[in-house]
Amino acid sequence: MQDGQRTERTMKSIGPFDLSGKVAAVTAGGHGLGREYCMAMAEFGADVVCNDIDMALAKETLEILKPFGNRTRAIRGDVSNPGDVDQLVHETLREFGRIDVLFCNAGITNRFVMPHELTYEDWSKVVAVNLRGTFLCMKAVVKVMLNQRRGSIISTASVAGLPGGFAPDSSVYGATKAAIIGLTRHAAVAYAKEGIRINAIAPGIHDTKPVGLGISPEKQEELKPMIARRIPMGRIGEPNEIRGLAVYLASDASSYVTGQVFIADGGLLA
Repeated sequence: MQDGQRTERTMKSIGPFDLSGKVAAVTAGGHGLGREYCMAMAEFGADVVCNDIDMALAKETLEILKPFGNRTRAIRGDVSNPGDVDQLVHETLREFGRIDVLFCNAGITNRFVMPHELTYEDWSKVVAVNLRGTFLCMKAVVKVMLNQRRGSIISTASVAGLPGGFAPDSSVYGATKAAIIGLTRHAAVAYAKEGIRINAIAPGIHDTKPVGLGISPEKQEELKPMIARRIPMGRIGEPNEIRGLAVYLASDASSYVTGQVFIADGGLLA
């Protein structure tokens, strides 16, 4: 679409999925599923704030978004740091004036070890980013959305946080994702009457680079066929296959949906 302009026909065709005029903030938007969320938001008309601890990656995402013609901003920050989260919200409001959609997406995992082999440092680091980071971002943005009387918050959970999706050698990751699901459901009920919807997406195995595994790209490629055999669809998910859920939950198409967990796993937990 030239200069990011949408024709009347295009607007009608996407109907309640249209995000024009909305501002979406995405944590860890510089890579993986976070980048896909940013692309989905921009494609459907939203202005996008891309947060990442790696500013170079965030700027790469903004370059990818340029053809959509939306307003964008990259903001560096560590979601486990309350000061960084406050700065993210402050700078977003200063430039865009509102936050309509928040993706609490930042997350890392631990090395594949059994629970008794986990160090306190490993446990604390994963909990800090995955759970504390989600809480801090949700807490800060809910305050904004309360004033707006509307908003949508989407957290990235995982099948690892659901029954049947456990992995004994990634217990802290699974524990944080289960906690995110619990936080999502409780917060959704708490703010349902305030016009704030809170949901989670639980991806299965998607072809992204996990942060914190310490596995070489070569080893990851070697493991893919074995992983794919466990999935009923017989393949690992493509990163862009998460975009549809992101748009649905961010838009008015899901206006009566809150407190839910949407699984995208190729049938893994079926």
